[in-house]
Amino acid sequence: MKQGTTILTLDNGYHLWTNTQGQGPIHLLCLHGGPGGTHEYWENFGEELSDIGVQVTMYDQLGSFYSDQPDYSDPAIAEKYLTYDYYLDEVEEVRQKLGLDHFYLIGQSWGGALTMMYALKYGQHLKGAIISSMIDNIDEYLTHLKQIRAAALPQEDVAFMEQCEANGDWHNKRYQDCVEVLNREYVDRRYPSPIQHLIPTMATDVYGAFQGDNEFVVTGKLKDFDLRGQLKNIKVPTLLTFGEHETMPLSSARRMAADIPHARLETTPSAGHHHMMDNPPVYFSHLKKFILDVENGRFPD
Repeated sequence: MKQGTTILTLDNGYHLWTNTQGQGPIHLLCLHGGPGGTHEYWENFGEELSDIGVQVTMYDQLGSFYSDQPDYSDPAIAEKYLTYDYYLDEVEEVRQKLGLDHFYLIGQSWGGALTMMYALKYGQHLKGAIISSMIDNIDEYLTHLKQIRAAALPQEDVAFMEQCEANGDWHNKRYQDCVEVLNREYVDRRYPSPIQHLIPTMATDVYGAFQGDNEFVVTGKLKDFDLRGQLKNIKVPTLLTFGEHETMPLSSARRMAADIPHARLETTPSAGHHHMMDNPPVYFSHLKKFILDVENGRFPD
């Protein structure tokens, strides 16, 4: 496969930014989070996995910073493209246009939700799935968010955040300061984050439609996300990887590891939601071991 950046033209006429790094017989396709985030925390994966012969491809999903950004203020466009089905089938179209098959799919956060859905619908194309920092439902996530707010913030700040959320006062400075405390504790524990920009790159119209204002509320379409009861139908070898101090509950991750027929759970100490950046040595050791075990017929253990 061609290395470097390639712009894919989708059948709908929009364009996606893609980038491929490394050479080797093993192929890994990376799905970023958000939704509305970018590929950037995958940028070193080609280098990190080069010693085991992995070629890494990443892309920005429709609406994200490096790809085309539809006019979501048009209700018809928003209704067509801001859906689970659109983003799931976009993964499959990207796979086809890149010529991938029998490949590994990794997804972080929202990308992890897409990975689960892809393994359920298109699993015949996968050699393995890596679900990174995403659980199979939002109810348990919301319960965990209440717990981590209480652990990280004084009760008066928790009450203030709840009042702002009830009023839709998302831009209140004190509220956003509380969000930043939570981000540093549970999302990017390595601070400052390795990825920084002069301007924000989050596609807020996409993120807002699915998540909301920040990682610690869910006011969008993700409120209804629930794959409990379906995970038993994921047939491919699956790695579940989570930070040990993050936004997603590890109790749910342990249940998922039991529900998926061929699954392994690995956790990364001293790491939050972006544990590939918080503690890379441990994260990549887990990822390499999984890929090599699948390749060499040692998975499941």
